[in-house]
Amino acid sequence: MEDLVIRDADVVDGSGADSYRADVVLDGGRIVSIVKEAAAAGCQRPRARRELDAEGLVLSPGFIDMHAHSDLALLRDPDHSAKAAQGVTLEVLGQDGLSYAPVDDRTLEEVRRAIAGWNGYGDDVDLDWRSVGEYLDQLDRGVAVNAAYLVPQGTVRALVVGWEDREATPRELDRMRRLVAEGLEQGAVGLSSGLTYTPGMYAADSELTELCRVVASYGGYYCPHHRSYGAGALEAYAEMVALTREAGCPLHLAHATMNFGVNRGRAPRLLDLLDRALAEGADITLDTYPYTPGCTTLAALLPSWANEGGPERVLARLADPATAERIRHNLEVTGSDGCHGVPVEWETIEISGVGDPALGDHVGRTVRQAADRRGETPWATARRLLVEDRLGTTVLQHVGHEDNVRAIMRHRAHTGGSDGILQGAKPHPRAYGTFPRYLGHYVRELGVLSLEECVARLTSRPAARLRLPDRGLVREGYRADLVLFDPRTVAPGATFAEPRRLPTGIPHVLVDGRFVIEDGRRTDVLAGRSVRRTPV
Repeated sequence: MEDLVIRDADVVDGSGADSYRADVVLDGGRIVSIVKEAAAAGCQRPRARRELDAEGLVLSPGFIDMHAHSDLALLRDPDHSAKAAQGVTLEVLGQDGLSYAPVDDRTLEEVRRAIAGWNGYGDDVDLDWRSVGEYLDQLDRGVAVNAAYLVPQGTVRALVVGWEDREATPRELDRMRRLVAEGLEQGAVGLSSGLTYTPGMYAADSELTELCRVVASYGGYYCPHHRSYGAGALEAYAEMVALTREAGCPLHLAHATMNFGVNRGRAPRLLDLLDRALAEGADITLDTYPYTPGCTTLAALLPSWANEGGPERVLARLADPATAERIRHNLEVTGSDGCHGVPVEWETIEISGVGDPALGDHVGRTVRQAADRRGETPWATARRLLVEDRLGTTVLQHVGHEDNVRAIMRHRAHTGGSDGILQGAKPHPRAYGTFPRYLGHYVRELGVLSLEECVARLTSRPAARLRLPDRGLVREGYRADLVLFDPRTVAPGATFAEPRRLPTGIPHVLVDGRFVIEDGRRTDVLAGRSVRRTPV
């Protein structure tokens, strides 16, 4: 007798086709049979050791978060309800060109410092891996949800070239190629970049193209956080399209937004650019989160020249009055490349988390509000925070536009990604609310997408980008990574005021046929494992 039968579910199977009513039978971590209501008429219904009445619930494939920052959270927090409670059964890690493999001892320490605002410093995790394969082996010990990994180009450059703004030598480029190839051979699904973050931003297009050729040869894809989401955003998107077409590499555009005042209403121009490339044969997908504000570290806003050399060099520059004044001028007058070429507006920069608890009083305030309370300039407050918090401060950037969010969401290349940073006292609510917000706000309340189309964008479309042959659809023989939700009530609990509240209307989530969420509560199941690249 099979393990479980889910009875009378409204199946939205991930293909985009109309829903249907069915009994779905699971055994051994897979879907073994689907008995549609019409086919079951007059027939004996399937039986199993356990039955779940799904009357009134939608059964869909588990959601795939195409842009996650749970690289350490999956290891430190077995509960991981931030994602499991949303119906996420697979996350893609190694984003924005900075993560924890491949590294040596020096690079690991530097990366830990550089992205402490994303993932914490990591002193509560046993960081005993160095290669991509060893990191994936850690996940295989059992985590809350499944995870795939992108080789982070910035980390590779830090390992080979360092944190200097210079061209790689031919020998260094060869070593970077080998490291990317090794990561893909060990199971990574592609390559990521953070081209407004050091040291990845120091790579020329020719260097990136060569790395993308390696990725293409292994059947992977390139996922860039490109060089600007503000001034020059369209040119930055076009640069990535041209680069990957030259390399023959599939392209997945990370958190594909059009932000800041210069891009209000300009999403149609981006979509025209993508449509032309798709019509010419380009292989392009993208992901977005369904919110207008962005999230990053305060240090990321600094100009690239100020970030050169790594965290200690940054702190030294901030401590020098003349250099600090030059940084301020870049930020407030000319527009820092770290702030996407747009002069910073401190009233849009909200402090969301600090590494030092003594600075916690700033959390929830904009930099300008924090400065006004102290009777100083916004730059003085920002500079002090950067130094005293050792670059660990995270911020929200309230610079997005709802019309752009909706237009990009409707595009045929669209998938969902939370870009969820779980650090800080008041993280962006997208970390806890992205997927129920899609289903509740943009499907049920606004009708921007149909339920069937939205589910396809969160399941089968990302599974196809990841080249997963048995995930992303409710099909016989497929993995039993599934979510059951109430389409009438599903909604995020997370808000900007209370960003860690869990969603409502998602009573059951299964990973590998086992309940990780049951009757709305997290179980102790750790059925998640690494999902490694399918060989070409």
